[in-house]
Amino acid sequence: MTLTWKAVIWKRIKRNFYAVASYDFNAGISLMLYQNFISVIIVSVLSFMGIISTEPLTWRLVKVWLPVNVIFVGMLITSMFSLKYINVAMVTVLKNVTNVITALGEMYLFNKNHDTRVWAALFLMIISAISGGLTDLSFHAVGYAWQIVNCFLTASYSLTLRRVMDTAKQVTKSGNLNEFSMVLLNNTLSLPLGVLLIFVFNEVDYLLRTPLLRLPSFWLVMTFSGCLGLAISFTSMWFLHQTGATTYSLVGSLNKIPLSIAGIFLFKVPTSLENSASIFFGLVAGVIFARAKMRERSQS
Repeated sequence: MTLTWKAVIWKRIKRNFYAVASYDFNAGISLMLYQNFISVIIVSVLSFMGIISTEPLTWRLVKVWLPVNVIFVGMLITSMFSLKYINVAMVTVLKNVTNVITALGEMYLFNKNHDTRVWAALFLMIISAISGGLTDLSFHAVGYAWQIVNCFLTASYSLTLRRVMDTAKQVTKSGNLNEFSMVLLNNTLSLPLGVLLIFVFNEVDYLLRTPLLRLPSFWLVMTFSGCLGLAISFTSMWFLHQTGATTYSLVGSLNKIPLSIAGIFLFKVPTSLENSASIFFGLVAGVIFARAKMRERSQS
């Protein structure tokens, strides 16, 4: 489940970046709030029609899930801020550091040991992240700082989710918490927090001044991106159910390679041969890590 949500959230962040970049919309939190609202509406309608089943949002469930949701919102916001300063390919490589933090957290919090192949792959990820930063022609300290915070938040989300899910199941009426319920829970709880953050980061003035909110095409693209994000979540869950977490992780690692290349060319990112090699090295390290995790699970 952890692998699923990490991959889904990263796809969602990249989709937000493309939506923001195409219109030069400088209110990322407002965009997240609107897209989450679209997700809540769609899931609620599907649940009301009986197409899917979701757990009712009780106060006990909200109290259990709220800490995870705060981290979830923090992940989305820090990623959007980092993408303002760092290109998509470098962010993809730097997010590999999350795997290192998660592995260390699993070792200390859950006493989970990893074999040498996993640690070797994680070492390659660290090397690629360091070399990528040193050779990044568009290096920006603020962007890297946001991304480092995001890596810690993403790892915290993965590690916290494991414990919270078990506790949340105990306070639901059915004794279970499916993926649709988690989508509804995460997005619903993010709405009041998103409204608060809009005022904290002073996006209200920008929203009042920007002419984009008067363009029907802008609302169409934003609504479509919200529906697309929900579709990514649902199809990712279906794929995980049909295959497994390890296969899903491997496919996700392979998917980063063409996506990073496309990001460089689509947004005309200045790069060098050394930086391109570091990015490719990091992406290959991600594939090696996924394969090592597959072998580790098969042996256990």
